[in-house]
Amino acid sequence: MPISKEKKNEVLGKLKTVVAAKSLALVNFHGLTVANVTEFRRALKASGVSYFVSKKTLAKKALGEAGISGTLPDLPGELGIAYSDDLLAPARETFTFQKKFENKVSLQGGVFEGRFMTADEMKALALIPTMQTLRAQFVNLINSPIQGFVMALDAIAKKKIS
Repeated sequence: MPISKEKKNEVLGKLKTVVAAKSLALVNFHGLTVANVTEFRRALKASGVSYFVSKKTLAKKALGEAGISGTLPDLPGELGIAYSDDLLAPARETFTFQKKFENKVSLQGGVFEGRFMTADEMKALALIPTMQTLRAQFVNLINSPIQGFVMALDAIAKKKIS
């Protein structure tokens, strides 16, 4: 069903604010049930990611006017835009649902630091661990040699006692 010019201008205005976000994930959500979409939106909201569904023509117009470098990826199917000021969250959360609903949600590409990214590049970004995980890995890396040294001293102490 066609929408009026006023509604298109309203949606285009909203899209211009969406496109101004630091990171966007372009999502094809063809075949999701209402329950799955609700679950998807709740998971995105819980991680601080907003989600907007739009007509592709309006989204392409807003993305074109935003002055983003690179080439807009192909956008088959329905278009949803996950966006956030956290650079990795939209890609990560969308990729999580892509694994869960394999044939129904797919990451089509996105915008990262003012540049269009392909689906493969967005997948690579999605696989970067969260900051909390990276900190935990760093602490474990620092702790590992110390722990090995303590275990060696403990073994020497037990050997001398025996």
